[in-house]
Amino acid sequence: MESTYRMLVINPGSTSTKIAVYDNEKENFVEVLRHPAEETSKFARIIDQYGFRKDVILGTLKERGIDFGSIDAIVARGGNMKPVLGGTYRINEQMVEDLKIGVMGQHASNLGGVIAFEIAGQLGLPSYVVDPVVVDELEDLARLSGIPDIQRKSKDHPLNQKAVARRAAAEFGGRYEDFNFLVAHLGGGISLGVHKKGKIIDVNNALDGDGPFSPERAGGVPAGSLIDMCYSGRYTKEEIKKKLVGNGGLMAYLGTNDGREVQKRIREGDNYAELVYKGMAYQIAKEIGAGATVLKGEVDAILLTGGVAYDTEFISWIIERVGFIARVMVFPGEFEMIALAQGALRVLAGQEEVRTYI
Repeated sequence: MESTYRMLVINPGSTSTKIAVYDNEKENFVEVLRHPAEETSKFARIIDQYGFRKDVILGTLKERGIDFGSIDAIVARGGNMKPVLGGTYRINEQMVEDLKIGVMGQHASNLGGVIAFEIAGQLGLPSYVVDPVVVDELEDLARLSGIPDIQRKSKDHPLNQKAVARRAAAEFGGRYEDFNFLVAHLGGGISLGVHKKGKIIDVNNALDGDGPFSPERAGGVPAGSLIDMCYSGRYTKEEIKKKLVGNGGLMAYLGTNDGREVQKRIREGDNYAELVYKGMAYQIAKEIGAGATVLKGEVDAILLTGGVAYDTEFISWIIERVGFIARVMVFPGEFEMIALAQGALRVLAGQEEVRTYI
């Protein structure tokens, strides 16, 4: 008889924390805890919020009648620790220290491991992170940038990308490690991962804005013009960064990061909005085409996921350009919560070796 494991899942975002309780892969409880600016603005750094957010989580679980004694493990979204291979990692003191420091940068996801470790410690439970944002499985060729002082980095959406790849593999009747996939996560940032037999061997650094332009990010802009802008004296370093990440892409062209608003404008006859939106699809298709060359054309399927994937017309613009490469499969939305639970479950059930963070 299959054992049942109960897991508390914690996924912090910039203005909210999503929590859930899973019995194996069955979601029994889920809630999004909102954190208004007047609460979070009291903290100088994002990581300083961990005590506040932990108390909110524990208070909510108590209010909802969740029995802490029934929980077998706690799993959280992994943050900006040192680069690691994909997999499920037992949270240890070294990981917590690196998340607090933010060795690869400050981000709300850094809170997850710290909160999970502290709650688990109080309850005497194991705690894990799964496929954190710094998963780095790049081949050496993919690291070369053209400037020896600059190395290409893997900072993207590995949790959702690998979750979707596992779903596609199951539809094919095999394991993730059996196939070659091109996975495009289409959200506020856009990443295209080249998945070869269970590893992301190449991917654009979506967190810093590389690759296609997206709802909020500028993508790979012309280097010469960017240099001129940087030294024009018109912008600070932070203003340039904001143009690349946060206020780039659709935000820069159209003043919105909401694809639904863009489609509304297109339906009302806004030709410029249509040009820009098709331009984003065009760049995504180019990135997919480039990924196909990494796999030398041996692509089992192209997988499209993320919030933008709900837009069927937008997806059709991509498919008409890349459909000749391989079968295209669409998985709208994101699957982070179930992916976290599944990662911990594979370890608890003995299907996968837990990894050690050093």
